[in-house]
Amino acid sequence: MTVTKRALVGALLCATALGVAPFRITPAFAADAIKIGLTGPYTGGSSSMGVSMRDGAKLAAAEINKNGGVLGRQIQLVERDDEAKNEVGAQVAQELINKEKVVATVGFINTGVALAAQRFYQEAEIPVFNNVATGTIITEQFKAPDYDNNYVFRNSAYDTLQAGMMVDEALREGHKKIAVLADSTNYGQLGREDIEKQLAAKKMKAVAVEKFNIKDVDMTAQLLKAKEAGAEVILAYGIGPELAQITNGMAKLGWKVPMIASWPASMQSFIDIAGTNGNGVIMPQTFIEDKTVQKRAAFLDDYYKTYGVTKIPTPVAGAQGYDSIYLIAAAIKQAGSTDGPKIREALENLNTKVEGVVTTYDHPFTGKDHNAISRNMVVFGKVQDGKIVYANPEDAKNAGTVRVKEKSSN
Repeated sequence: MTVTKRALVGALLCATALGVAPFRITPAFAADAIKIGLTGPYTGGSSSMGVSMRDGAKLAAAEINKNGGVLGRQIQLVERDDEAKNEVGAQVAQELINKEKVVATVGFINTGVALAAQRFYQEAEIPVFNNVATGTIITEQFKAPDYDNNYVFRNSAYDTLQAGMMVDEALREGHKKIAVLADSTNYGQLGREDIEKQLAAKKMKAVAVEKFNIKDVDMTAQLLKAKEAGAEVILAYGIGPELAQITNGMAKLGWKVPMIASWPASMQSFIDIAGTNGNGVIMPQTFIEDKTVQKRAAFLDDYYKTYGVTKIPTPVAGAQGYDSIYLIAAAIKQAGSTDGPKIREALENLNTKVEGVVTTYDHPFTGKDHNAISRNMVVFGKVQDGKIVYANPEDAKNAGTVRVKEKSSN
């Protein structure tokens, strides 16, 4: 027996005699897991978006781990429920950074929560990835020249982009009298501002601008003002349940005008609450729940099987959650490190294409642009008999076409 082996055996016997659990000899490649935060509202009114996002992200992490992980290490998602509350989101961010020692975090459904929480990641120089929240300001909060580097990234369609699509679609259909209804949250009011800015750029003004609160079930007052103002179309910014109450309110009044909504009109809650009243409502979408593309079909089949469902509660959130993990993993691999500044630099200069289910990402970020989605990558979805389908048949035909990001998306 060599001296080294004798010493090892002696140490093990000594540890046993002292009642101390002996250390384990592990292979050199069995390194610690890479911790990535996964934060969103898994309870409460926004939970269908949060749970869909979380479950999509977990599928991606499982796939990556099955194929060897990243840098020879497994990804460990550290889940936290922010309850869609700004103060809870801020607490969760500090816990993930200081206690869990995450190397990055993905998530954020609510714009207000993102704005309250992401400053802690910025200060810690840890990348934070918004995969659902759409407030335009989110990726602009820490931009140059006030900050040397920005650690906030996003792969959802931001509000200025959506607002521009909504206004242009209303005008394309020949509507000149536009009413704007938006919820009272940061999300709704920032979206309303973006719509009004888009109208102002075209030297137009909404004939009515009305606000509603989360959990409101009667939109009669707001709709009557829009109707009396002669509105020909409604542009609505909110989430599924309240957007559905707008369609129900119009049915109650016997007033039927087209409605163009923000992306959450694709939530299952909208479809369930609106019923047939929701038919025809259109909304910007990065992802339609169909199987025309092999990657999407595999993702959907895996999602349905893993979670025992036949539909994703909020398809866009599930898809974007899935893609965000692959983007972060690609950056860690390229950086060859879990160091925050190196991951950020890699995200800004990704040199390999990342195949997701929303699109195949080709240089999605730069030092000046941290939004992965540009307008040409977004289509209109339409509610039709309990499903979200392509509003434009041409988009359905071109579903498998990779839409390269435009050079400037801001």
